[in-house]
Amino acid sequence: MSRFDQITVDTSDGVSLLTLHRADAGNAYTPIMRREIVEALDEIDADDSVRAVVITGHGRHFCVGADLAGNSGAKPFSYEGTGQRDDKSRAAETISGVPRDGGGVVSLRLAAMRKPTIAAINGAAVGVGATITLPMDIRIASSSARFGFVFTRRGIMPEAASSWFLPRVVGISRAMEWVATGRIINAADALAAGLVSQVVPGEELIDAAMEIAREIRDNTSSISVAISRQMLWGSLSESSPWWAHERESVVMSELKFGPDAAEGVASFFEKRPPVFPSSVSTDYPATAPNWPQRPTEYSD
Repeated sequence: MSRFDQITVDTSDGVSLLTLHRADAGNAYTPIMRREIVEALDEIDADDSVRAVVITGHGRHFCVGADLAGNSGAKPFSYEGTGQRDDKSRAAETISGVPRDGGGVVSLRLAAMRKPTIAAINGAAVGVGATITLPMDIRIASSSARFGFVFTRRGIMPEAASSWFLPRVVGISRAMEWVATGRIINAADALAAGLVSQVVPGEELIDAAMEIAREIRDNTSSISVAISRQMLWGSLSESSPWWAHERESVVMSELKFGPDAAEGVASFFEKRPPVFPSSVSTDYPATAPNWPQRPTEYSD
């Protein structure tokens, strides 16, 4: 794994821990951090030995939002004058003729992962710090965590593709209430709304996330998990269960005769842990979905 400046990545025993690492700034989001997250996710996704990713923040907070420090007198929400410009991550890519939203770049990379991602949310997750957690597959919060979709209080709008993700995670009514008010949401309310699946004491947060990651590592087929997460997310935008039925029929017809299915059955009858032989990099079925598909009209 390459060296990073604003994140750290520690991989051990099949699990990667990606940590936003600007604790002195509340892990505020910058173009450098954006580039490094995407680069790290690319490397993790290509490594068949990694089965799951835990993403957290160093210090008191997960991410307090975009780094606006030093922007006094500059354009709001630009990185001019912050010392955080990064030519390598600037807008080489556009969408509909404008630079792509930086939060959306990370969200869509997370969405395309073939490894499950687990957010371990400590302290504040505000603005882009909240929206980039939405494409993560599992979210766990510390009891001190708080969330804020504060965009309307800043004269902008939700980004990072959150207008697609947030209503699907918590429902349209709750999503609209949170976005329209821009209020801060505590961990208990986030749990009640389904934004997170667990709330644990802060000192237990990483252990709780790692426990899930290790359960995935020890008991499941990497191919099965990759296809399942792509199918579950992809089905959210389909208008009929017939799409799922057709894809499941096609992919299952291949998987059930494969080596992982044979091992899954054998380990069950032999009452032993499975050792699945397939790898995502070489054995992902051509018939399986690749989500999210980028529309051709946004290919500029």
